Amino acid sequence: MKFSNDLVHGRLLKRYKRFLADVELDNGEIVTAHCTNSGSMKTALEEGAEVYLTYHGNPDRKTQYTWEMIEINGDWVGINTNHPNTLAYEAIRDGQIDELKGYTSVQKEVKTGQSRIDVYAENEKERCFVEVKNVTMREGAYALFPDAITSRGQKHLDELIKIRERGLRAVMFYVIQRSDVQYFSPAWEIDPDYAKKLEEAYGIGVEVLAFHAKVSPNEISITGTLPFVLKRQP
Repeated sequence: MKFSNDLVHGRLLKRYKRFLADVELDNGEIVTAHCTNSGSMKTALEEGAEVYLTYHGNPDRKTQYTWEMIEINGDWVGINTNHPNTLAYEAIRDGQIDELKGYTSVQKEVKTGQSRIDVYAENEKERCFVEVKNVTMREGAYALFPDAITSRGQKHLDELIKIRERGLRAVMFYVIQRSDVQYFSPAWEIDPDYAKKLEEAYGIGVEVLAFHAKVSPNEISITGTLPFVLKRQP
C-alpha cells in the first residue's frame, strides 16, 4: 500500500481525548491531527518522537491531518487502524498470502450475521471470511493484541466461531505494524476474556494468522508471517 501523497513530518506533542494529537511540524506550526487508534497505544506513544501525518486539505473535515506513524526505538510503527484492512485485502486479492491463495473473488466489508467481516473470498470450492486487526503493542519479543479491553473484538470472534460452525472457512488476521517483534500473542493481562475467546475460536477451527508489516513514509507492506502463542505466558 503506497501513500498517494507525500506525508508531513513533525514531532508529537501530546495525544488526548483518544482521537486527537497535537504535532509540531518542521516549520514550527502546531497542528491537531486525527488519531484513528482508539486503544491505549501502550508502547506506541512517546511525546517528542518523530511522526508522519497525511494532509487532507478538505474544508469539511474538523482536522486537516491524520496521524499515520510514529518512530519508536529507531523504527516506524504504523498507528492508522484503517490501513490493515486495505493491506490484507490487497495481499489476498493479489495472491501474496500463501495461506489464502487461490480465490477467484475477493471483496471488502461483507455483512454476515450481526457483523461486517473485513474481507470475504471465495472460489468454486469454498467460502472464506477474514477479520483483520491492527497490532502495535510490544512486550519483549511479543506483539500483543489488544492494548485495551475490546468487547467489539470479542463480538468479531463470536461471529467467526458461528461462521466456522456453519462449515465455512474463518480466519483471524493480525497485522503487526512494527518490525521489532518475533512472536504474536493475545494480551492476557489486558483482556483475558478476549484471549480466552481467541483460544476457543482456534480450538474449533478458526485460523489465526499474524503478519509483519514494514512501515515507512513511502509505503506499508506485508513482509512475512509471525509464529503465534495463544497460551498465557508464565
